[in-house]
Amino acid sequence: MSDLAAPWVVPGRPDVTLVVVPPDVLRALATGRLDDARALLPDLHLPSGLTDPLMRHVWGVRARQVADRPGDAPWVTRLVVDRSLGTVVGRAGFHGPPDEAGMVEVGYETLPEHRRAGYARGAFTALLDVARRHPEVRVLRATIAPGNEPSRALVAQYGLVEVGEQWDDEDGLETIFELPVG
Repeated sequence: MSDLAAPWVVPGRPDVTLVVVPPDVLRALATGRLDDARALLPDLHLPSGLTDPLMRHVWGVRARQVADRPGDAPWVTRLVVDRSLGTVVGRAGFHGPPDEAGMVEVGYETLPEHRRAGYARGAFTALLDVARRHPEVRVLRATIAPGNEPSRALVAQYGLVEVGEQWDDEDGLETIFELPVG
């Protein structure tokens, strides 16, 4: 197992980690089979929010991606686990490994019942730390809806700057923020 596949620890919160989602669990979550996912990960509490429609969509995208390109697995969306609570509190990861230009794009979401507790900030910090540790990564990107003020404020605190806009067929208009990390 490479260091990439190991749990990523949130700096300053050793009880919070980002853990790789096994392919069979990705498929179970993508299809709303929460009981199957729970049976496959009996040591973790998987809240029902992990199979809401948006989450299911993300799990489906990642399940197909990992099936097509198994090497992407350590880079993509992970479970954010708070061991002190014994539960999964959200998801976070990259959209994939670094592209040809060395860019990785972050994605993160905290389950509603765990928001405003620092999990998004912690997950983002862990992702930034991973990006900085891997020499093939030169740019960290976040794409955020114009009205998502909490995420916009978060990335601004870490020095990401607005570099443009894009239209995403699923998410609509997004502002692109980037930070050189290489």
